[in-house]
Amino acid sequence: MPRARKKRFNCNHLAAWKSMSKTPADKQATLAEARTRIDSIDQQLQSLISERARWAQQVGRAKGPLKAAVDYYRPEREAQVLRGVIDRNDGPLPHAELVRLFREIMSSCLSQQQPLKIGFLGPEGTFSEQAVRKHFGHAAYGLPLGSIEEVFQEVAAGNADFGVVPVENSGQGMIQMTLDMFLVSKATICGEVELRVHQNLLSLSGELKDVKRVYSHPQSLQQCQGWLRVNLPHVERVPVSSNAEAARTARLSPESAAIAGETAGRVYGLKTVAGPIEDRSDNTTRFLVIGRSIFPPSGNDRTSLLVSVRDKPGALYDVLSPLAKHDISMNRIESRPAHTGKWQYAFFIDVSGHVDDPALQAALEEMKPAAADVRVLGSYPVALP
Repeated sequence: MPRARKKRFNCNHLAAWKSMSKTPADKQATLAEARTRIDSIDQQLQSLISERARWAQQVGRAKGPLKAAVDYYRPEREAQVLRGVIDRNDGPLPHAELVRLFREIMSSCLSQQQPLKIGFLGPEGTFSEQAVRKHFGHAAYGLPLGSIEEVFQEVAAGNADFGVVPVENSGQGMIQMTLDMFLVSKATICGEVELRVHQNLLSLSGELKDVKRVYSHPQSLQQCQGWLRVNLPHVERVPVSSNAEAARTARLSPESAAIAGETAGRVYGLKTVAGPIEDRSDNTTRFLVIGRSIFPPSGNDRTSLLVSVRDKPGALYDVLSPLAKHDISMNRIESRPAHTGKWQYAFFIDVSGHVDDPALQAALEEMKPAAADVRVLGSYPVALP
């Protein structure tokens, strides 16, 4: 890059941000003055976003001709940028809103190469799709699939660059199907998304008195069982593959309703009967981003392990003690029946840190002799707001 061009870019960049950071005068601005000022800021923002996009193109050219969009995507770099956004934020917008805005900017810049293809549990309008948009932005191409198993399969086959699958709900616990897929799949975990989930009762008429049956995903029926017991005690509850499928089914019958998010209601033309109706005010679902490789450290990472233990006294203690020895925090542990034999179990363990960290590497080496098998499912940035 020529020296003169670099100097001009820095001066313009600084001047624009200084201009935008000016506070209004002590006297209250008139409506016309405020709107004029906003218009000026919008022009500066648009100019800077366009300049950022051009520099993103330069990054792409610097990387050289790569095979696909997935080769340009670097989640660790994205996480570092977004943490910087949070560190610089002094209001009035909350962290989550600024992160969302910058994700969309980065998503649009990345799509200049080629949009990422992201598999998720469909159809259109599921919470899984909302998680895709929260993590990858709206410039990514969403690929709705019929089951969690299909998401793993399409990622493994290369038909999707990444997949987003639910793994845990704050009230109902782990999603067993997702855990079971890791027992048979070679997919790696590349990221995590936490999504605040609001459940709504949706129907064609929008009237509670018309509802004779309720469709929803089994997890959502569980999340709303208290509300259903009080408000619709005698109504039939029908489990289906996803909340969006519930909404799609409910639109075919005036006596049916669906428990789903507002997005599904808009997509399938349903009215809100009641909502939010989840029993817990902190109802949150954690999703995993799955891919085909492990990315470098971002500086604030989590590592997921799949550990099989031998059938002997103290086996789990022997496996876990190296983590304590090397001062590694264990965030989560969950057991599932292994596919290696009857009454044999595998443990899914989340720990703080990246697999490249020396302390975690040392702990893993000490765990291996004590375990039947130790597999690193992935190291990835901790979820942002």
